[in-house]
Amino acid sequence: MEGKQKIHCTVETCLYNNEDKNVCMLEAIQVAPIQDCETKKPDESMCASYEYEKE
Repeated sequence: MEGKQKIHCTVETCLYNNEDKNVCMLEAIQVAPIQDCETKKPDESMCASYEYEKE
């Protein structure tokens, strides 16, 4: 699966987001847990590779 996976992203403020294609431009991302969040839903994690895109 190496080199074939895509990371779709709609976070417009992230430096690595290609808004035209809604994809992350990084080859890999780091996913991290959110402390004290046990909802058993996607909000328990976040993209730890996020960087704010300065305008």
